[in-house]
Amino acid sequence: MIFAFLSPWLIIFAIFNAFPIIYSFFTSFTDYSGLNPEMKFVGLGNYIKAFQDEVFLKALGNTLIFVVGTIPFTTGIALLLALLLNSKRLKKNGIFKAGFFLPSVISMVVISTIWIYLYSSNGLFNTVGSFLGFQMEARSWLASPKTALLSIMIMDIWAAFGYYLILIYAGLQNVPEQLYEAARIDGATNTQIALKITLPYIRPTLFFVIAINTIRSFQIFSEIYTMTGGGPRNSTQTIVHYLYQVAFRQFDMGYGSAISYILLIMIMIVTLIQRYLLRSDPV
Repeated sequence: MIFAFLSPWLIIFAIFNAFPIIYSFFTSFTDYSGLNPEMKFVGLGNYIKAFQDEVFLKALGNTLIFVVGTIPFTTGIALLLALLLNSKRLKKNGIFKAGFFLPSVISMVVISTIWIYLYSSNGLFNTVGSFLGFQMEARSWLASPKTALLSIMIMDIWAAFGYYLILIYAGLQNVPEQLYEAARIDGATNTQIALKITLPYIRPTLFFVIAINTIRSFQIFSEIYTMTGGGPRNSTQTIVHYLYQVAFRQFDMGYGSAISYILLIMIMIVTLIQRYLLRSDPV
């Protein structure tokens, strides 16, 4: 009887989730193109090819830079603002929560399109910089390999931290108020309260925030596709965007599948390390 009720979901999951995952794993060991039904088994050839591919290695480096360069800021800003909003002065002011969360509900394509104009040669940032006396180059920030990736990272931090702020703020609501009152009676400072009470209690929330932030950052695509297309000169090329180009532009499905599983293994390793570092049990 239970399986009868679950069967619609199980059938949909098997067809649209389980089968594609298994089939793509098998495809990663072939030279399947998507245009020719015939496929040849190549073993680990696609995986070896990836680490001999200069564009893939460039995309890998850019992705790691993006992950390392955005996660500390999105998580740090979200944590600091969540602590501020949780204070008694701002606890009942929902306009701040709504304002910070607003970018998270807007399409990333829309946000990216707006920031293209902000970064343009006659956009807001160049105009304000020139007004303040800085010597700004008369070209878009996205047109230079030196600033393109950094520009996308700044935009992504602004667009993403509000979502994690709300998650952390929700975690803060589970901290017993009695602990704060007892700590203040004992003469604990705000810093001691934050380090000894708040952070240990919201550690599971922080792990969840950092984990989903890591997965999202490794899978960065919409921003790259909309703003630069991986250019200039592959300076903003990322793994998922390169995977898209290989699989759906060059129709090299076997190689594209191998890239996707390399990315999967990387995300799993990083997530397990984060879980170990943020485990709630004492050492």
